Amino acid sequence: MNFELTILGTGSATPVLTRNNTAHYLLIKHKGYLIDCGEGTQFELLRNKIGASWIKYIFITHLHGDHYFGLIGLISTMTMHRRTEDLYIFGPKGLSEILTLQFQHSGTWLNFKIHFVETETEKHYLLFENEDVTVHTIPLVHRVPCCGFLFKEKSRKRNIIKELKPQDITVEQIKALKNSEDLVNEDGTILYSFEKYTTPAPNIISYAFCSDTKFHEPIIDIIRGVDYLYHEATFLHELLPRATQTNHSTAKQAGEIAKAAQVGQLIIGHFSSRYKDVSPLLEEAQTVFPNTILAEDGLVLKFTNLVNEPVLE
Repeated sequence: MNFELTILGTGSATPVLTRNNTAHYLLIKHKGYLIDCGEGTQFELLRNKIGASWIKYIFITHLHGDHYFGLIGLISTMTMHRRTEDLYIFGPKGLSEILTLQFQHSGTWLNFKIHFVETETEKHYLLFENEDVTVHTIPLVHRVPCCGFLFKEKSRKRNIIKELKPQDITVEQIKALKNSEDLVNEDGTILYSFEKYTTPAPNIISYAFCSDTKFHEPIIDIIRGVDYLYHEATFLHELLPRATQTNHSTAKQAGEIAKAAQVGQLIIGHFSSRYKDVSPLLEEAQTVFPNTILAEDGLVLKFTNLVNEPVLE
């Protein structure tokens, strides 16, 4: 599986026994990406059999506690487990200072190096890339500087059809075919056609994570056409004044963003603790954007090749 999401927390600021604070774990080609790290995240990692050592990159949207209070505990556990691999943390101004102060006064000595990258929350830009994925920021509007993250796989190569693979073909020739190049003889005739010996490259997958934000239409162009969109839906629309006051969104507004951006799938979360039953939030979002599902703690979504609906576990 090239792209898999585990939802570790779906709650908002006030603790609820059935909903952990916000945290998502992305597994992309055997590399772990943690998005937000609310209090209790490392317990959810344990519960979902995800090793802390698997996490190579951490992305923090903003400095409200329900989105990063679990970070110091997780990092401390990593060092107690004698981690030596570098850790990369992307977050807003102030996060590095907070972590440094906590390490200093708790006498925490790390066995590994942390690379901290400060995010610019008011603009959309390429924040990070490696051989597998690009990550762009999504400027959001909240009570403190905040940005979401857009993950997009890089283009993949075509696949060789094993049953048709010639016996005498070289590794370099295979690479050429996978790069959509025909192999030709000295006289210019085609020896092996890439269209005959390979299948098209799988479609790339994109995932947008939009955490705490009021209804903000400028993000529509940034997330247009993404396969999967996570968007906060803290309140029902009947509490729109409260949502506006606190710079949050309603479930209806999340559906409106998804519809306008023509995304493939909407996932709503960050539910207010006032809702014991969150099904009305789902129903409200679905009235605007039918292809909506609820984020649930422990839910695993296997994203596969632009299929309209992910496979659920």
